[in-house]
Amino acid sequence: MRISELSRRSGVATATIKYYLREGLLPPGRATAATQAEYGEVHVRRLRLIRALIGVRGLTVSAAKDVLDVVNEGEADTHELLGLVFGIRPPAEGGAADGATDGAADGATGGGVREVDDLIAEMGWTVSEHNPARETITQTLHTLNSLGMDYGWRALLPYAALAEQTATLDLDQLQGPDDPLEKAERAVLLTVLLEPALLALRRLAQEAESTVRHRS
Repeated sequence: MRISELSRRSGVATATIKYYLREGLLPPGRATAATQAEYGEVHVRRLRLIRALIGVRGLTVSAAKDVLDVVNEGEADTHELLGLVFGIRPPAEGGAADGATDGAADGATGGGVREVDDLIAEMGWTVSEHNPARETITQTLHTLNSLGMDYGWRALLPYAALAEQTATLDLDQLQGPDDPLEKAERAVLLTVLLEPALLALRRLAQEAESTVRHRS
């Protein structure tokens, strides 16, 4: 197909497709003339993944290219691929990890960092030190305690157990496709797009439980 047809099929503007081609996110088409090329179904699927990574997951072009580079290897390492999709990126050489705090923040949240480590150890999880979820939990515990709530990592253990069950369901849904493009796309859609629905389910369950407890 010509680039105009690729644009129509993928829903991505021609100018954007050309930009992705220049940046190396999209492989070049088969040249048919000096200034023309033909594209195939792999380009449609690749554009669908790029849209999921950038438009849905919110990755930068550079970060999306890292994911696509792993996909390009053919026999992509699923764990590495999912790590990139989930935003688990090691720090640049000589720099700080994503989400790392500066010196002042470390002083305020150092206890929270230790609590997250204790939580992870108690659950028996093996997770990257660069996982941004660590910082989210650290900041949340710090905020709760700064507002006068005595809320420590042990209070999160029942939620961690539920999260573990949810993670099993998530990964089970990624078992089917062998194609790295499809697997990466499913990882983005099933994790990012499902998160609001999971929160909504929690709200529904809270109302239902409140009805049982307080409307007898």
